[in-house]
Amino acid sequence: MSDLESLYREVLLDHSRRPEGRGDISGFAVTHHELNPSCGDEITLGMSLAPDGTIDALAWEGQGCSISTASASVMTGLLMEEGTDAASARSLIEQFRSMLRSPGVEPPEELGDAAAFQGVARYVMRVKCAMLPWVAAEACLLRLDPPGDS
Repeated sequence: MSDLESLYREVLLDHSRRPEGRGDISGFAVTHHELNPSCGDEITLGMSLAPDGTIDALAWEGQGCSISTASASVMTGLLMEEGTDAASARSLIEQFRSMLRSPGVEPPEELGDAAAFQGVARYVMRVKCAMLPWVAAEACLLRLDPPGDS
């Protein structure tokens, strides 16, 4: 295993053991539930936008494998960075999706720790596990800030 693969593995394990953003989703402007019927992973994500259109609150509840849990944690950290607006969040989601569809392609720097999921692209059955929270976030954004409104 290369040093980079080892580092990525540690990032995934750390986020699955101590997930960021897991918590109570009541009181959010919108929530969205996603289920992966092939393995039973599920997540319900809550999101709110500030008046300036930036994401000001994000939390999730759910259960699943270490990949889906770590993915939700990493995504939360990225989307909760100060100043992340709906358009930026959509761009990150699309970059993550593209990375998982393109095995072997270097992930964009903007993905930060999410680049650790690059190896998941080699395992088709695990891609949906990694995408689950990102799809939930995308659905929340569609309800909060439909394209063309930003």
